[in-house]
Amino acid sequence: MDFELNKTQKDIQKAVREFTRGEFDRDLVLELERKHEFPEKIWRKACDLGLVGVHFPEEYSGQGLGCLEDILVVEELCRGDSTMGSAVALSSFASEIVLHWGNAEMKQKYLPAVAEGRMLSAGAFTEPDHGSDITSMDTTAVKEGNEWVINGTKTFITNGGLAGFYSVMCQSDPEARPTYRGISLILVEADRKGVSTADVGQKMGIHMMATTEVNFKDVRVPAANLIGEENKGFYHVLHFFDESRIQVAAQALGIAQGAFDRAIDYVKKREQFGKKIAQYQVTQHKLADMATKIELARLMTYKAAWNFDQGRIDPKLTSMAKMYAARTAVEVADEAIQLLGGYGYITEYEVERFYRDAKITEIYEGTKEIQKNTIASALLGKLK
Repeated sequence: MDFELNKTQKDIQKAVREFTRGEFDRDLVLELERKHEFPEKIWRKACDLGLVGVHFPEEYSGQGLGCLEDILVVEELCRGDSTMGSAVALSSFASEIVLHWGNAEMKQKYLPAVAEGRMLSAGAFTEPDHGSDITSMDTTAVKEGNEWVINGTKTFITNGGLAGFYSVMCQSDPEARPTYRGISLILVEADRKGVSTADVGQKMGIHMMATTEVNFKDVRVPAANLIGEENKGFYHVLHFFDESRIQVAAQALGIAQGAFDRAIDYVKKREQFGKKIAQYQVTQHKLADMATKIELARLMTYKAAWNFDQGRIDPKLTSMAKMYAARTAVEVADEAIQLLGGYGYITEYEVERFYRDAKITEIYEGTKEIQKNTIASALLGKLK
C-alpha cells in the first residue's frame, strides 16, 4: 500500500499552489465577493494552464489523468481561497456526465469548450418540491417526432445563467414504476428558446458562484440530445454522484486546509499577555485537533478518488469522504475564527468567509443526512 503521490501528482499540486499565490489577489477576491461576481479572468487563466478538466482525455483538451489528479487541483484551488477557488473548481460541474455518457458529437462539442475556458457547464437535478429526492421528477420530457419537448423547473443550480448547457433530469416515462426507472438525462443548450433563469437571491457563502432557478417552457431539443440510455438517467446520475461527491470532499478539504493555514500563521505572530498565542497549550491542542481532522479527511478523500480510478464504484466510501470532509471544513473554519478572536470575525482576515463557504459542502451533492442514508444502506443491505 503506497501512500506517496507520484511525480506528476506532486507537480500538479505545486503548479496549482503557485497559480493561486500569483493570481488570487486578496483585494480582487474581496471585490468579487462583494459584487457576487464570477471570476471570469482567473477562470480563463486556470483553463489556459490546463487546470480545468485534467481528467478529460487529451482529444478533448484534457490531460488524460484521473479523478485523483482532478481532486488535487480542486483541493489546492480551494486552499488558496475558499470562494474564488470553489468558483473555478466547479466551473466544469457535471461535465463528467457528458464525458461518461454523452455521444461522440457531444463530447467533441462540449468537453473542449469547458476545458479551454469557453463555456461553463451545469447539472439540473434538484427541483423545488423534491429537494434531495431525485427518484421522481416533475420536469417532463415528451418525445415528438425527432425532438424532446421539455417542461419544468429546477432550483439551486450551480452555474445557472452562466453555463453554456445543462444536463437535465427529466421524467421521460410517466408510467414507470418505480418512477426513477422512467428518468432520462437530456442535454439542453442554454440559448434554446424557452430556457430562462432567475437568481435564488442572497446566499450565506460561495458568492462568486451563480446559484439559480432554471425554467424550461416547451423547450425543444433534438432527440440526439439524449445523454446515455433512455430511461436510465437516474442510474447515470448516481454514477456521476460517486465522482462529484469526491470533488466536493476535495473542495471541503481545501477549505479546511486554507482556514488552518491562516489560523496557524496568525497564532505564530499574535502576542497576548506577553507571549505568542501559539505558546499556549490550549492553542496547541486546538491546532493538533484541527490538523488531525484534516489529515483524516485527506486520507479518506484520496482513497475514494484512487478507488474511483480503479474502476470501482463504492457509494459508501464516497459518501463517507464527502460527509467527513465537509464536517471537517465547518469545524476547522469555526476553530480558526475562535483562534483569531475578534479579528476572525472581520472580513479582511478571511477565515469568516472560509467558514461561510464551508457550510455548503454539507448541503449540496447530497446533505450529510443523505450521505448517512447511503452509508447505512451499504452496511445493512436489503432488510426483509
